[in-house]
This record gives sequence, C-alpha cells and structure tokens, in this order.
Amino acid sequence: MDFFIRLRRREYPVAAFTAVYVLAFTGWFLISANYEFVVYVITMLVLIVLIGGSLRSVEYPIPMLWALSAWGLLHMAGGGVPVGGSVLYSFQVFPITPAAGELQLLKYDQIVHAYGFGLTAWVLWYLLKRHYPMLVGTKTSLLYPALAAIGLGAVNEIIEFVAVLSVSDTNVGGYVNTALDLVFNALGAVIAMAIIAAIGRPARGAS
Repeated sequence: MDFFIRLRRREYPVAAFTAVYVLAFTGWFLISANYEFVVYVITMLVLIVLIGGSLRSVEYPIPMLWALSAWGLLHMAGGGVPVGGSVLYSFQVFPITPAAGELQLLKYDQIVHAYGFGLTAWVLWYLLKRHYPMLVGTKTSLLYPALAAIGLGAVNEIIEFVAVLSVSDTNVGGYVNTALDLVFNALGAVIAMAIIAAIGRPARGAS
C-alpha cells in the first residue's frame, strides 16, 4: 500500500520514528534468538498496516499517532531491554507488593498494559465520535470504547497464549500474570474514558 505517498508532512516524523525502532528491535530479537517477541513484531506490523491503511479515512490526530508509536516503543523495549537477568517487562518500577512471585506490583508490564489499553479506548472513542457524531456526549460513547478496549486486551492475552504454545521459553507468566494484565487493561480503559468525560463536561455555570 502507498503509505508514504498518502502521508501528510506532519505524519512523516511519526512514521520514520516508528520504522527505525521496529527495524532495530526486530534485528535485536533475531540476533538474540528471542523468538517469543518476533510474534509481537508480526502483531505490531499488522497494527501498523491497519493504522496506515486508514490514515486518510480516519485522519487520526497527530498526538494520537505519537501516542500509538510510543506504545509500540514501550512494548518493544519491554521485551528487548535486559534488566536484572530478565527483561524490562518483568522489572518492578514501584514496590507496592513484595518483589517476589507473580502477584507483584507495580511492574513495567502493568504500566504499559494500562497505558496501551487506555490509549486503545481513546482511539475507539475517537472513531465512534467521527463516524457516529450523534453519540457524542452520551454514556454510550464512553461505555463502548472502554468495553471494546477491554475486549481487545483479552485478544492480546490470546496472542500471548499463542506465544507460550509456540516458544518453549517465554516471559509471559502464568494465570495470575494474565489476570493482572486484564485488570490493568480495564483500569487503563476506564481512566481514559474518565479523563475524556471530565474534559468534555461543561464548566460549572457555563451557559
């Protein structure tokens, strides 16, 4: 598809930034034989195609495109940057619970899940607002993006399950980790919709 012919000038930096880190991390994953995250690279390429293919029909805001690109970078770094004998995804950023076992808070992985699916809810809200403007300001315009983002978060867990079945040694984690991922997906989606609702609420006393 002719993405670069269809790109607008302000979109070129986002596309170039994304292409550079995807190529760099893909090379790193292949060199280090990290085949688990090759699955994620393929998933991300599919998402890039979907976003790129819908650029002109949707006209995503530039901040949204940068936020999506940042999510991709956080995701790639999570699986590719070694930290303490593991990877960044396993790193405990804030020690809310003891740094042992699967019930560990707050990890880089959980922060990225909340950010990513909060961002997903924002994108879905934007699409709903653009294609169904009559829903703007309704509870439906907030509820549906949150629920859809949570559903897409579950799809992400299915992809992780495929990775577990396909690669013998992964950093995906077990049942508790999957449950925590789903919780943080939902948390991010709800927070995103709460922020959008707060921004869209008329100021007190406004006519």
